[in-house]
Amino acid sequence: MKRVVITGLGVVSPIGCGRDDYWRALREGRNGVDKISLFDTEGHTAKIAAEVKGFDVEPWLDKKEARKTDRVIHFVVPAADMAIKDAGLDLGRLDLNRFGVYIGSGEGGITTTHDNYDILKEKGPSRISPFFVPMMLSNMPAAYVAMKFGARGPNMAVVTACSTATHCMGEAMHAIRRSDADVMLVGGVEAAITPIAIAGFANMKALSTRNDDPARASRPFDKERDGFVMGEGAGILAFEELEHAKSRGAHIYAEVVGYGNTCDAYHITAPDPEGGGSVRAIGLALAMAGWNADQVDLYNAHGTSTPLNDKTESGAIRRVFGRHADKMPVQSTKSMVGHCLGAAGAVEAIASIMAIETGVIHPTINYEFPDPECDVNISAVASEGTVDRVIINNAGFGGHNGVLAIERFRG
Repeated sequence: MKRVVITGLGVVSPIGCGRDDYWRALREGRNGVDKISLFDTEGHTAKIAAEVKGFDVEPWLDKKEARKTDRVIHFVVPAADMAIKDAGLDLGRLDLNRFGVYIGSGEGGITTTHDNYDILKEKGPSRISPFFVPMMLSNMPAAYVAMKFGARGPNMAVVTACSTATHCMGEAMHAIRRSDADVMLVGGVEAAITPIAIAGFANMKALSTRNDDPARASRPFDKERDGFVMGEGAGILAFEELEHAKSRGAHIYAEVVGYGNTCDAYHITAPDPEGGGSVRAIGLALAMAGWNADQVDLYNAHGTSTPLNDKTESGAIRRVFGRHADKMPVQSTKSMVGHCLGAAGAVEAIASIMAIETGVIHPTINYEFPDPECDVNISAVASEGTVDRVIINNAGFGGHNGVLAIERFRG
């Protein structure tokens, strides 16, 4: 069977852009949550988010191109370019017919949709942008990256809400294993900090309303958690067939060895309270990897900071890992970057890969009051040690579960 390795990392996030800045911020436990600046929050019950601030897209898109594209494109093109450069890929020597892209977005170009609906109401249908449809489609990040870098291989935008990026990565692993491609750009992107999205999530009681204390609002597994904080950004990874990577002397960060994909088939938003779908997905990833549960060194949790999700995920961890859960570190990257929805799995995978690369497990910030219903080993402070095997778990509205198993490359 063909082996799939990770050779490039690219990220645009609320706490840092580029692998090194992002990882430094994670190690330091830097908070990315603040008052929303992208729109006037008057009348909103949730007024905080983790925004990408001060990011200049002009090195990647000129002003005219930036005006014709949604904010998701402004994030995904730079992240993809970072991954390509980090992997040392020479596009002039790559077989572009075997260069694929699996990138998803849960909300797509929702900023474009919101803005054009306002235009429709105020100025009429004749004033809707001719770029409206392609700007708002959820497949456009995958298509745009392919056009930008000439990737003519497999191209798909998996959309499974907050498990989107994880499913993109898992399906890309299969594509390379069955020899559909040699190299794949994979991951997710989201730019959904808009009035309608914030109001919608807030009205279903999913968002934190700790508006007066944004730095402490995202607090996964903590007893005082009151909802997730919306984040935004992009995480893109270069997946590569092992022999292809070795032939060009690429640096290999880690190997993708397992993937689980299940559905709770339970509720449109709430997870199965027994965590059955998550348990099965983790089990599938472990089985494909050939790992025993007690061999996992780090568990990167979905860890949204919502009362129900964190409790359910903790129960699933206990069911799968048993006593090993007493010592296996559990971390939530969302404590710092917020919940990046369709991009979450990718930005969290990059954090997990850097733990393997550096031997540092980043902290889960704001973990102050242990919750007896979340009886797992939360990594509240940064720690050092050998990390060989990582499980990355994500879940999406509709009951979607996605799990990746990633391990240190051993030649």
